[in-house]
Amino acid sequence: MAKSIIDSSEEKLHFAGHETFPLRYGWLKKAYDAVVEEEKSGISPGSIFNDEKSIATFGVGRNMVLSMKHWAIATSVLISREIPGERNSRISTGMLGDILFGEGLDPYLEHPGSLWLLHWMLASRPGRATAWHWAFNEFHEPSFDRELLRRRLTQRCEELVEAGRMGKGRSVSTSTIKRDIDCLIRTYYAGSKGSRRAPEDSIECPLAELGLIQAAGVGELFRFRRGPKASLPDAVFLFSVLDFWENIYPDRRSFSVEFLTFERGAPGQVFLMDEEAVADRLARLESLSGERLRWDESSGMRQLYMHDAVNVDRWEILREMYKQDLQAIAA
Repeated sequence: MAKSIIDSSEEKLHFAGHETFPLRYGWLKKAYDAVVEEEKSGISPGSIFNDEKSIATFGVGRNMVLSMKHWAIATSVLISREIPGERNSRISTGMLGDILFGEGLDPYLEHPGSLWLLHWMLASRPGRATAWHWAFNEFHEPSFDRELLRRRLTQRCEELVEAGRMGKGRSVSTSTIKRDIDCLIRTYYAGSKGSRRAPEDSIECPLAELGLIQAAGVGELFRFRRGPKASLPDAVFLFSVLDFWENIYPDRRSFSVEFLTFERGAPGQVFLMDEEAVADRLARLESLSGERLRWDESSGMRQLYMHDAVNVDRWEILREMYKQDLQAIAA
């Protein structure tokens, strides 16, 4: 049986932080570049987000500055580390940020794989975007509206409080949950053409291009789009398998198709893929990994194996994907 958020006792859970704004185009690069500039100048990285000059630096209001910081950390473009005895956490660049923006392999998020990577970082583990992780890994209704999501997430938060996962005496307010649900839907659903939306909603989140949340009839009824994902590159799927493997189950040497489809935080859950779609992907990973992974379905069990003492560099897999695609475009 798949575990729930409650079982991940190592994760510190967070709600809100986005200031009601979904991620916007350009925000991640601006946040990354600002932190890199501070590092070069000898300034404590991340100070800009708490500085009064941040409004002029980023050209947005104070709430949007905080939202930019939130999304950069939630997607692992930036890394936030709490240091005992220090008031503010330390900010540094993350590996994904270094590849996309530092190395310049996709600074404007034009490669479809980049959006899938950002989604993976948001939804594969609880933490900075707990509601996102919960929605893709624990909520399985065929259709839903905002109210159903709110009620179910409220119930989960009550369970987290009882389990002591929210900290002593802490709870999540109804208004916070409502804002998280609204922002979650706006992250993946751009709305139908001609729909009446507030001016601040006119700039859609880049993750809406993934089409993971769709309208389910008239009114405010939605559904998650499950099944094969044609725009998801095999290299990104391989990255997700390795990331899941190394961070959550580092001592295992094999996974079944069922496990990688239905376990919380697994690629099948996060990418909303069914069992056959996951199996099709896994069958292609042996050659893509340079045969360091082995796919075996001869016994009918359909298992993915990692050779003992073999470490597959998931970040190098991404670099090769971008470089090969850039060369193909140049040719």
